Amino acid sequence: MQSDDRAEAFAANLRYLCDQRGSISLICRKIQINRQQFNKYLSGRHMPSAANIRLIADHFGLSPDVLASPHAEFRALIDGNFFDAFNRMRAAPQVQKFLATVMSAPGAVEQALVGVYDRYQFSSIYPRRILRASLCVYQGSDLLQHTYVEHFPSHDDPQKTAYTFKYHGFVLPIENRIFTVDFETVQRNEMTFGIYSTVQRNTKRFMFGITSGIAATMFRQPFATRIALHYRRPGLLKREDLAATTALDMNDSSIPREVREYLGDTPDMIKPS
Repeated sequence: MQSDDRAEAFAANLRYLCDQRGSISLICRKIQINRQQFNKYLSGRHMPSAANIRLIADHFGLSPDVLASPHAEFRALIDGNFFDAFNRMRAAPQVQKFLATVMSAPGAVEQALVGVYDRYQFSSIYPRRILRASLCVYQGSDLLQHTYVEHFPSHDDPQKTAYTFKYHGFVLPIENRIFTVDFETVQRNEMTFGIYSTVQRNTKRFMFGITSGIAATMFRQPFATRIALHYRRPGLLKREDLAATTALDMNDSSIPREVREYLGDTPDMIKPS
């Protein structure tokens, strides 16, 4: 990205974050940056120093790279994110103690996880169909975060989307396993947990595991199901990634063979009896 484009993207992303947070004066006081200087960042007339970018990124719980990413990609990651909930959780003494214990994964391990994945599971809405979602793992200010988007096609017109769900959360590599916790941010009523192991098969990279979730509604039962993640590329989510999210026939040839073998031939999710 050219320097002018980077400054413009940074400004757009910063304005978006400030619109969510409210008082710019309060933000400036907390990160100890002069309001007049901060206004130059917001307008795109001036790019902050590396030190100030780090201060701003830390304040919002993001990495500098994410904060300077193209605005459309930034919005795909950030829309609906529970920044305040995450920051309150991180500030809790019990959570800090837990993170100090588990956040011992080497940087190379974390960087190997960063990127865009296809996420596969049997659908709870469409029988005998596999849901392909788009997932992105990216570096937050102090730990890995992730987001994924699900699109469910209309029964009447498969070219149209009937439902969209977005999840945002944390990724914790612990003892050769990857743990995730996330919140659904459209209906804002579901939390899910996952545990995965990485698998390298020739030049293909997969993570296989199980996720479980519970929603705050009697119409959606608690569930657990197998999940397969297929690594596609580095970077953040793009529009073409989101356009590929849908529900597929369980034998669709675009689904990697390894994924179909792992998910199995019985399209039943694990539910409470």
